[in-house]
Amino acid sequence: MANDIFTIGHSTQPIDHFIRLLQSHRINALADVRSSPFSRHSPQFSRDALRASLKAAGIKYVFLGKELGARSEDDHCYVGSKVSYALLAKTGLFQQGIQRIFDGASSFRIALMCAERDPLDCHRTILVSRELVARGSPVSHILFDGRIETHSDAISRLVQRLHLCETDMFRSYADTINEAYAIQGDAIAYDRNGQHATSHHDEGTHSSKDGP
Repeated sequence: MANDIFTIGHSTQPIDHFIRLLQSHRINALADVRSSPFSRHSPQFSRDALRASLKAAGIKYVFLGKELGARSEDDHCYVGSKVSYALLAKTGLFQQGIQRIFDGASSFRIALMCAERDPLDCHRTILVSRELVARGSPVSHILFDGRIETHSDAISRLVQRLHLCETDMFRSYADTINEAYAIQGDAIAYDRNGQHATSHHDEGTHSSKDGP
C-alpha cells in the first residue's frame, strides 16, 4: 500500500528548520517540483545545496521540475501567454511525473516541494495535488509552523477565500470546488509576459503570508 503524499513550501526559512519539519513528519524523500531549482533569495534551497543538506539528514532528493513544474515548455499548454493548468495536466510528460510520484510513494514517504509558503498560492496544490487526489491518493500540506492541513481542508479554505457559495440549489459543491481551482489556477499560472497576479512560481520568490 502506498504512503500518503505531502507537500511543503520552502519560502525563506533556514535550512535547519526546513529539515526539522520534514523529519517531524517522517519524510524520507523530497521531490522538487520547481521548474527552475534555484533561489536567488534563499540559496540554501538551490538544488546542489539542498541536495547536500538533505543527504546529510538521510533524506533522498529527486528533481521533477521538468515533469511537474509550473512553467511548461510545451506551447500547446498555453492560452495566449499564460499556462493553462487544465492543458498541462493532460500532457504525457506531466502524467509521467505523477506516475513517478505514485511509484515512489510505494517505498518512500514523499513530500513535494516548491517555493510558496502557503499551499494555496502554489501549483503544487492547485495543479499537482489536484491530480494526485483525483487518482485516489491522500495529500496533506506541511505548513510553516509544522501543522498539517489536509488537501480537502485547504480547498475548503480556498473556497472561503474566494467568497464562493458552498451551497447552491442549482449546482453541487463539486462544481464550486472546480470553480475555485479554475479561478486560483488562472491567478497563479505562469505568464510568459511576466504578469503574475499573486505569485511567482519557480523563481525562488515567495509569498509573504504564513499560511492559515
